[in-house]
Amino acid sequence: MRAPVSVIVPTLDAAREVPATLASLGEGLEEGVIRELILSDGGSADGTARIADAAGAILVTGPAGRGGQLARGAAEAQAEWLLFLHADTQLGPGWAPALLGHLRDHPDKAGHFRLAFRADGSAARLVARWANFRARAFGLPYGDQGLLISRRLYDAVGGYPEIPLMEDVALARALGRRLVPLPATAWTSAERYERQGWLRRGTRNLVTLTRYLLGADPERLARAYSR
Repeated sequence: MRAPVSVIVPTLDAAREVPATLASLGEGLEEGVIRELILSDGGSADGTARIADAAGAILVTGPAGRGGQLARGAAEAQAEWLLFLHADTQLGPGWAPALLGHLRDHPDKAGHFRLAFRADGSAARLVARWANFRARAFGLPYGDQGLLISRRLYDAVGGYPEIPLMEDVALARALGRRLVPLPATAWTSAERYERQGWLRRGTRNLVTLTRYLLGADPERLARAYSR
């Protein structure tokens, strides 16, 4: 029986972060979970392509933009299940058994991990707590919490839209109650929060989400978000 999961990682100049992310997948290789690893690159100018080759990954290339990169990666995938993971997010111990349990117990639903930051301090814990509450109470996990979804369900809801921002929220809204938490943790980078400030970054994220939910154009949101 072939391994059930294709892992898809969007990358853009991710050579500094992606090796640790790929290393965290080792548990899945030992458990026989991972069929293939796909790096969907948006035009990296660093060593990302060499890392993909060394890891035995399939490298898909195209224009930068996370929605489009995720969609291209999914189009290349061959497994029955898809696991989308950001390049700076590392899966914690126990993720592979948790994933297998989901495949067994919730074959008709998608799943996301609990979020934690690779940072110390109360601000990191508070922001992670809010993110996990948002995912649990409103069904809106962000992409740094990962997404496990069957190919059948992914296609049924239309997959990731090729938009430059909020592609994760768009897919989560399409899934609705067909999205449940996984009993394992995704540890993500806190670099942007630490650089911009936890309060400022968190407020900016909340404002961007609110504007999107109220109907703002993702293209305009992306331009404002990148400033």
